[in-house]
Amino acid sequence: MRTVFDPADLSTGRFYRLLTATIVPRPIAWVSTVSADGVANVAPYSFFTVASTSPPVVQFTSVGRKDSLRNIEETGEFVINVASVPLMDQVNASSAAFSHDVDEFAAVGLRSEPSERVRPPRVARSPASIECVLHRVIEVGDCFVVMGDVLAITVRTDVLAGDGAPDFGLLAPASRLGRAEWGLTPQVREIERPAL
Repeated sequence: MRTVFDPADLSTGRFYRLLTATIVPRPIAWVSTVSADGVANVAPYSFFTVASTSPPVVQFTSVGRKDSLRNIEETGEFVINVASVPLMDQVNASSAAFSHDVDEFAAVGLRSEPSERVRPPRVARSPASIECVLHRVIEVGDCFVVMGDVLAITVRTDVLAGDGAPDFGLLAPASRLGRAEWGLTPQVREIERPAL
């Protein structure tokens, strides 16, 4: 037996809560930007994934038009910082609706550092970051899918494994679940893909 939920029968808010409690866990794009006036912004987005591997393009979705989106449209640049478990409280604090003239790094007690290829700073304590220039913005319903061409990935050396990629346990990514729930770094099981 299953309960059927039709989006036509529910309010937008109710269906959003159902959707985000069903599609779990969701990695968090902790997006840092700078306004045209030079004000730093950092905010989490839990609708985040890879859009293309060649060329490398990542994407996140902004539900509604927010400061991050406006800054990206103005400057064409952004950084996606890995939201790690030790930083969860500050990730959450940065989700508040600050005025666009507030430096959110300062407001939530985050130290920033210069990025390698773009103007927006990265979160200094984040274990890895993805520096991007705007590829395109696609409006979908009440949302905006922001795609970024990847210029560089920076990873703290202490998080790198022997193969040169981040060690998942050391990266310690947090995730968003439903309601006010957050996911901690899960256990890992290796399964090789079948060869046909």
